[in-house]
Amino acid sequence: MDTVAYKKHFSRNFILAYPVVLSQLGHILVSVFDSLMVGQTGTMPLAAASLGNSIFTITLVFGLGVSYSITPLIAAADGRRNYTRISLLLLNGLVSNILLGILLFIAGYFLSPYITVLDQPPKVVELAIPYINILFLSMVPLMVFQAFRQFAEGLSLTRQAMYISIIANGLNVVLNYILIFGKLGFEPMGILGAGWATLISRIVMAIAMAAWVLYAKRFEVFRHFLKLRHLSFIHMYRIFKLGLPISGQMIFEMGAFSFSAVMIGWLGAKELAAHQIAINVASVTYMMASGIAAAATIRVGNQKGLGNYKDMRMAGYSNLVMGIIFMIGSGLLMILFKNVIPVLYIDDQEVIQLASGLLIIAALFQISDGVQVVGLGALRGLEDVRIPSLISLLAYWGVGLPVGYILCFKADFGVNGIWLGLLVGLSVAAVLLTLRFKVLSKRLLVR
Repeated sequence: MDTVAYKKHFSRNFILAYPVVLSQLGHILVSVFDSLMVGQTGTMPLAAASLGNSIFTITLVFGLGVSYSITPLIAAADGRRNYTRISLLLLNGLVSNILLGILLFIAGYFLSPYITVLDQPPKVVELAIPYINILFLSMVPLMVFQAFRQFAEGLSLTRQAMYISIIANGLNVVLNYILIFGKLGFEPMGILGAGWATLISRIVMAIAMAAWVLYAKRFEVFRHFLKLRHLSFIHMYRIFKLGLPISGQMIFEMGAFSFSAVMIGWLGAKELAAHQIAINVASVTYMMASGIAAAATIRVGNQKGLGNYKDMRMAGYSNLVMGIIFMIGSGLLMILFKNVIPVLYIDDQEVIQLASGLLIIAALFQISDGVQVVGLGALRGLEDVRIPSLISLLAYWGVGLPVGYILCFKADFGVNGIWLGLLVGLSVAAVLLTLRFKVLSKRLLVR
């Protein structure tokens, strides 16, 4: 192994990754702080937040998946110094994201009443429906933010989105405090206050990110084609052609976690509340690892555009190593603080005990989770998205969920059984995605 070369890759990866890690952390901390603060109002509102966020996550990852296609396309064009193509991708990516955000809001709003068919506790459903409708509305500004963010990341500019996410997350916490608990003259809104805080913070994020890209001098060369007459169905088709399989893969993965929440809801509100605590923590480490995955997408896509296939392969593998190291550390922290973290959310001792057990399982699947998400990022850099989608379908729905169902309801493992099934699914995905990158990158290298 060329140690010196790999050290250079680690350095470049880190420079790209850490702002994306913090930016992704900002996204997920919105849900974390919602749960932390809503949990102070009781077990039922926390269970409703769990159900609402689990369903909304499917909509969220569908939108994010399409927006993620913008980054590898721009990274490859940047490698070839094709500024005209980058400009057209900015315009068409923005319009595509806005239209998709509106469509997802409308679909989510009209479908939310059908949550009742999931056989969840009635009081939980009653609290969840209005909350989730506000979250669906927040998809519109979020997709605007994503369009500009993925454009900037494709150009290897990752810090500004980090700053904006951190500021918006701070705003979300302040608004949560005011609206959930009724401060500064506002009536206490409970879980609905968390929804409105999320919407407002995402509007601020969209405005800030748009202002930076549309007015910063460094992007002046790319604003020449920002006119409606330059809308191109060819570019939109290219974005959706690459983005829809990414969305499919993410839905297969996140949908498995969301359906796990539905199955856990069959066990009761306390199990669902415990699941929300553990999945909140696991989501934080996942989203941070997805920052490393974004760096893999950028670096692999850029080196592919330049035709440097050896460096492309090393960029992918070095990001995988970084992901493994990070997730090992995360797993150790989960085990160390498994009895402390649940107490921050709620004072129900039964929920705390259940959540502590789930955090141990979450710690065990950290490496698999890190490998599979970074592997997906590297494959997106190669613009390979269809086979990874099928791998996710097989790993989570063909293996993980059936194993979890059997362990929970047939072997009487309870909520732990469903989480053990997720561990198995993540491990299968990690192995298959790593092999996929190995085969495709080697094929490019030797041709």
